[in-house]
Amino acid sequence: MSSVANVPRSPACDVRFDLIALVAVDDAPGTAEEALLGPEHPGLLSLCRSETQSVAELAADADLPVGVVRVLLGDILEAGHVRVSGPVPPAQLPDERIPREVIDGLRAL
Repeated sequence: MSSVANVPRSPACDVRFDLIALVAVDDAPGTAEEALLGPEHPGLLSLCRSETQSVAELAADADLPVGVVRVLLGDILEAGHVRVSGPVPPAQLPDERIPREVIDGLRAL
């Protein structure tokens, strides 16, 4: 079963919060904007500031359930402070026989 099935989606955006989706700070909020966010939001933002992380990593580092992190990320995304890049769909991945042919060709040398 795919990890994308029944993944919550942000109502204002068409972004999937898959477990392996990468989250990065896009536009860090100012002090006044952070005051409008809940108490958990700045913690997630600080985790994203240090490096791009997956939703699963954020949940583990923040010690919060994945469902809660997805909701918080939806809030932060709607405010325009992070960007989320989803995993590459399997159809867009390179054909696995190409790397095998390269390896076989290198071994033949």
